[in-house]
Amino acid sequence: MKKIEFTPSGICARHITVTLDDNDIVQSAEFVGGCDGNHKGLNALIKGMKASEAIQRLEGIRCGFRSTSCPDQLAQALKTL
Repeated sequence: MKKIEFTPSGICARHITVTLDDNDIVQSAEFVGGCDGNHKGLNALIKGMKASEAIQRLEGIRCGFRSTSCPDQLAQALKTL
């Protein structure tokens, strides 16, 4: 198992923890702060997904006027692998 501890920027969440198996399959994504329901939804959607696919799907998503979003910051966390 691998664990990523990531401090996001530009979003409401203050911390992201992602757990992956040895084949880089997402096991969980947990956010501290921000919109609990959206974060649970993100977790449910990417659980079981290859990290590279999650990055491809989530990177570049914006939240309103912000240049980033929780999905984008999750992709940034996964890119630190």
